[in-house]
Amino acid sequence: MYVTTALRTALAAATEDQIVFDLAGIAERHATLLRELPGLSVRFAMKACPVDEVLCTLAQQGAGFDAASPAEIAQAISAGAPIDTIHFGNTIKSDQHIADAYRLGVRDFATDSMEDVRAIARHAPGARVFCRLATDGEGALWGLSRKFGCTPSDAVRIMAAARAAGLTPAGLSFHVGSQQMTAEAWRSAIDRLAGVLTALGRRGIRLDHINLGGGLPALGCLDRYGRRLNPPLDKIFAVIREGMQQLRAIAGTPLDFLMEPGRHLVADHGAIRAHVARLSAREQLGGERAHWLYLSCGKFNGLYEMDGLQYPLVFPTHSGAHYIPAVIAGPTCDSDDAYGPGLVLVPEAAASGDPVWIMSCGAYATSYTTQGFNGFSPLPYTWIDGDRTGRGGAPLTAQPAAQPPAPAPAPAQPPAQQLDAAAIAGGLA
Repeated sequence: MYVTTALRTALAAATEDQIVFDLAGIAERHATLLRELPGLSVRFAMKACPVDEVLCTLAQQGAGFDAASPAEIAQAISAGAPIDTIHFGNTIKSDQHIADAYRLGVRDFATDSMEDVRAIARHAPGARVFCRLATDGEGALWGLSRKFGCTPSDAVRIMAAARAAGLTPAGLSFHVGSQQMTAEAWRSAIDRLAGVLTALGRRGIRLDHINLGGGLPALGCLDRYGRRLNPPLDKIFAVIREGMQQLRAIAGTPLDFLMEPGRHLVADHGAIRAHVARLSAREQLGGERAHWLYLSCGKFNGLYEMDGLQYPLVFPTHSGAHYIPAVIAGPTCDSDDAYGPGLVLVPEAAASGDPVWIMSCGAYATSYTTQGFNGFSPLPYTWIDGDRTGRGGAPLTAQPAAQPPAPAPAPAQPPAQQLDAAAIAGGLA
């Protein structure tokens, strides 16, 4: 189980259900990533944790953002990220969203189709594009293999068309799948990308960056059956470093590298203080008797991925108790609101109201939450940062030092490109 002392202390102090984010832990995970991959620039995948305090923390560490909509772009600007460190990483975008992003100042757009290139050329003239290659997603908990990306041959045609349309063919990207558990996935994707880089070079198209995408795993989760996930992170980093050297040699010109980590930065540094709704035992249709532990939160308000993995549970008031196997489920009237097939050991004496700590759930805890499914409201969130604490943007402590850092102002846009970021966020959120 992965938990910092600071996070454990905050959970112990909490008396109401809430999500807790350890900002210092997130900043340290970002710093560790940069030490492991020298020369890399981070574009945090905002969908993993669109929490203002988290975004401000990462922006202050020099991270940029992978945004999927004008609303996310506006939020990234408000967090203090320079506009040239924000790219529109979604290959699926309407004409209006392209135009809105361009007016906000974004000049880097992901693409994977001719139709998208033509739309970018119309609504973001002169922009830079990077083409996303498809991967098979093997080795990942979520493969992401169908909806995004193109073949190497398509990528060559798309980048040539981008150049002909007055755009700058600037880079290539891929995504090996979310919570990727193998180093081989990066090796395979880099080899495929190397072939495209060579083919583009023959056409006189020289790229200036490679986007290594997302997929870096969290470290504290369990699989659906409760077995610890042990991603070979050192091997993954070694393969990526070797791949960066390989691609620089092929390019023959300076080549920058970006990466879009999401869950890797935030999952292990976010946890939920929840409580037991009920521990019950019921005879099943097969005749066996099964225990069910119902939590105060579940798939629809903080634990969306509970059918694909298990979040480690801590029962702080039951140290040394007798434990029994149980199915873990959320509180709603929906059968999907439950862990997968694996059972979890829980205190036999667990009673309604007992606190439960749900670990390594900082990724997607807020962004996947519904707006009150079955009447169960989204959980409030709090943050800790050393000796500072705050609740959902409002400081919990009275001392000035407890105030969250103020976002840096967004870079000024040329008059023709001015657009009210707040209006975009409000209108499209």
